[in-house]
Amino acid sequence: MDFEKLVRLNPLNDFAFQKAMGEKGDEPQLIAFLSAVLERTGKGDITSVKIIENKDLMPDIVGGKSVRLDVLAEAFVKTERLDTDIEVQIKNEFNMEKRSLYYWASRYINNLDSGKDYAILPTVVAVNIIGFGYFPIMDYHTSFHLWEDRHKELQLTDVCEIHFLDIVKFRKLRAKKGFSLDDPLNRWMVYFDKKSPQKMITEVLQMDETIQQFQEKLEWINRDKVMMRIYDQYEKTERDWISSMNGAERKGRAEERAEITALLKQGVSLEELKARYGV
Repeated sequence: MDFEKLVRLNPLNDFAFQKAMGEKGDEPQLIAFLSAVLERTGKGDITSVKIIENKDLMPDIVGGKSVRLDVLAEAFVKTERLDTDIEVQIKNEFNMEKRSLYYWASRYINNLDSGKDYAILPTVVAVNIIGFGYFPIMDYHTSFHLWEDRHKELQLTDVCEIHFLDIVKFRKLRAKKGFSLDDPLNRWMVYFDKKSPQKMITEVLQMDETIQQFQEKLEWINRDKVMMRIYDQYEKTERDWISSMNGAERKGRAEERAEITALLKQGVSLEELKARYGV
């Protein structure tokens, strides 16, 4: 494979990601990616995965809101089972933490049929790949558990684990001196980021066989006219959303400036305007 002449599809296109990470036969790249993510919390030695191709979870009784995850699998660290879900969210639709918790909860309750013992409920790990800065810290990889407020060493239970991988913050790390591709998660993030330099993408592909396997699935999509039409539709949807959000933001700023100007003419003090608008 000539890595320098590859067609560069967007790996985080919803359709492409599901095809390359969430179907039977994708186990090697899924094991490698999850192992890289879960190394942070001591669960990185994944021995096998069972990919669940039906990703629809039960609608909740009250609201009837259905949930469909990008990649759903049972992962095993020796004999311990981890229910894992991976969600790609490039657009900031806000309330990301609540959305992820809802997905986690949907997956968690799906594990218990009526009359079964709560003791059988497994750990559920949610992994969110996001294309926007979200948390007010510089780390691109964050993970969350249930801890006691004043005694952080006291964990209520280990069944809840939620990860966020922030592409925007990763770009800042990638540009820093000392950045290393020896870290497998760094390699995956370089590959996932469509703004990564081609030279670095080539280096990652040469280093990592499982990322090569992901890339081979994208090459397969590129050769199929029907799949490429689906891929392009997902890309168009994202571009249209970004365009509409940018237009709304520009309109909102113009309206805000006009409102501030009117208030100044009415004699409202600068201190009051700063408190109201943060200007």
